[in-house]
Amino acid sequence: MAKRVLTTESGAPVADNQNSATAGVGGPILLQDQHLLEKLARFNRERIPERVVHARGSGAYGYFEVTDDVTGFTRADFLSEVGKRTETFLRFSTVADSLGGADAVRDPRGFALKFYTNEGNYDLVGNNTPVFFIKDPIKFPDFIHSQKRDPFTGRQEPDNVWDFWAHAPEATHQVTWLMGDRGIPASYRHMNGYGSHTYQWTNAEGEAFFVKYHFKTNQGVRSLSAEQAAELVGKDANSHQTDLLQAIERGVNPSWTLYVQVMPAAEAADYRFNPFDLTKVWPHADYPLQRVGRLVLDRNPDNVFAEVEQAAFSPNNFVPGIGPSPDKMLQGRLFAYADAHRYRLGVNHTQLPVNAPKATQADNYGRDGLHATRYGSRHDKNYEPNSYAGPTQTDAALGAPLAIHGWTGTYETAAHVKDDDFFQAGELYRLMSEDEKGRLVANIAGGLSQVTRDDVIEKNLAHFHAADADYGKRVEEAVRALRED
Repeated sequence: MAKRVLTTESGAPVADNQNSATAGVGGPILLQDQHLLEKLARFNRERIPERVVHARGSGAYGYFEVTDDVTGFTRADFLSEVGKRTETFLRFSTVADSLGGADAVRDPRGFALKFYTNEGNYDLVGNNTPVFFIKDPIKFPDFIHSQKRDPFTGRQEPDNVWDFWAHAPEATHQVTWLMGDRGIPASYRHMNGYGSHTYQWTNAEGEAFFVKYHFKTNQGVRSLSAEQAAELVGKDANSHQTDLLQAIERGVNPSWTLYVQVMPAAEAADYRFNPFDLTKVWPHADYPLQRVGRLVLDRNPDNVFAEVEQAAFSPNNFVPGIGPSPDKMLQGRLFAYADAHRYRLGVNHTQLPVNAPKATQADNYGRDGLHATRYGSRHDKNYEPNSYAGPTQTDAALGAPLAIHGWTGTYETAAHVKDDDFFQAGELYRLMSEDEKGRLVANIAGGLSQVTRDDVIEKNLAHFHAADADYGKRVEEAVRALRED
C-alpha cells in the first residue's frame, strides 16, 4: 500500500511536521515557515459561531417510508404512495445550554428532520414536546435570555427563569411538561418528536387542511428522574450522543411512527380555541391521530462537525403540498432560522453536502458569495427572465392561499370561545398518576424555592392554582417547606 504524503493546504509535500524552522539551532522561529503559519492560522479558525439555541446536538441519517395513504390531504410527492422511501437526516439537541453542555439535563429537545425529496429538501423543525412556552416570536429572544447564563453570574439563575415565567402565564402548559417525568429523556431514542406548530397541507384538488405532526418512538418512552440524570451526567456528559452512536453502530436502528392530526381549514376559524396557538394541543378526541409512515435511523455521520454542526434546518424549506399556517411562532421562525444559518455558515450553506438536495438539484440564479461551490456553465446567465433557456418559474403555488383581512398594526390574537392559558396545563396534571404528580411538584418546588423575590414566587404559584386547585396547593406547600428549611 502506497504511503500517504502529508501536504500543505495547497498540496505541496511537508518535509518536517515535528520541528518549526528557526534561525539556527535554538534560534527564533522564522516567519517564512509557511507550514507552521498555515497550521496555526487554520487552527485559530476551526470554530464557527455556535447556535444561540440548540447548540448541543447529535444526528443520524435514515429514511422515511410511507405506510398509509394520505393523498387525500396532501400532494407532496414524498408522501404520494405507500412504500415510497425518502432519505432523511435527523438532528437532536438540547435547547438552552452551550455546545459543551451535558445531554441528560432538564430541557426541551430539538427534533429537526430533513427530508431529501424529489421536489427539494423539506425541513420539519420541531421538539420533543407538542407545545412551547410562548405564542409570539417577539418574546423569543427575551425568553431565551432568561433561560441562559446570566451576564453577571455566568450561570443559569432561578430568579431569571421564574421571573420570565411569572410574566408569561401562557408558559404554564409547557412548564408542566418540562418539570414532569418527560423533562429528561433517557436517550434520544426513547422520546417522541413533534412538529409542534400547525402546518398546512394541500391536496391535488387544492383543498387545504391544517396538520400537526407526531413522531411516536417505537422504542417506548423512557425518562430519567433528576437524581438519575445527575448521576448519568457525572459518568458521561455525552450520554445521549454515546447511546445514539453505539445503537446504530450495533445495527439497533431506532425508529418512530409518524401520525398526523388533520383539521379541515374551514374548521379553524370557529374551533373552540385558537388552533394556531403553540402553547396548546389539539385534543385527540377532536382530531384523532392518523398514521402516515415510519422513520428509521440507520447511518451515523462520518464527521460530526461537517454533518451535525453544519446541518442547517429552516422551517421555510417547504415542498409542493406543504406550507405554513398563521401560527405566529412559526411565522417568526420562517425568517429567524435561515438567517441564523447565513450568519453561522455563510450564504452558501445550502451547498454543503448535508444541506444540499440529494434527490434533485438546486437550479437558480443565486451567485457568488463566501464559499460558493456551485457554478453554471460559461453560457449560463445570472438574471431572470432571459432568452438563454435558464430555469423558469412553475406558476404552481406550493399550497393554498390563506385569507387575510383587517388593518396593519400590532394586535393581541383574537380570542376563541375557550382560549385559556391554564386549562390544558390542568388537564395534563390531572392525567398524571400520583407518583408522577409528586415528582412534578418536587421538580417545580426545587427551582421555584430558590427564587429570591416573594412576588415572583406568588405570581408563579397563581398560575399553578389557576391550572388546577390541587396542583397549586401542592406546589405552594412544597415551596414553603423548602424555604423554611
